[in-house]
Amino acid sequence: VQLQASGGGLVQAGGSLRLSCAASERTDSTYRAWFRQAPGKEREFVATIRWNGGHTYYADSVKGRFTISKDNAKNSVFLQMNSLKPEDTAVYYCAAGRAIMSTSTSPGGYGTWGQGTQVTVSS
Repeated sequence: VQLQASGGGLVQAGGSLRLSCAASERTDSTYRAWFRQAPGKEREFVATIRWNGGHTYYADSVKGRFTISKDNAKNSVFLQMNSLKPEDTAVYYCAAGRAIMSTSTSPGGYGTWGQGTQVTVSS
């Protein structure tokens, strides 16, 4: 299975972007997630969604601004990002895996990763 992330770009603070992550085929993942990595920093959790059921969980830093959603028929996950801030600037990665709830916010819970898409928020 391959994950293809898209939708990144340059936006001014306060603006919006919508990221998409399409899987090349149906996966047996339990969770699909978004992580991000800024220069010189470790990869950090952004949001995750349970593939069956749709339960979502967000990092505190994006709660209320970002929304993760999915389209099971298209094997795709989306991240709607509103009220963007300069500190949201990073490469955003989508991930899929057989995580359980306790590991769904950790990179270790995911075995398949997309190539990343750059999001840059200017002040």
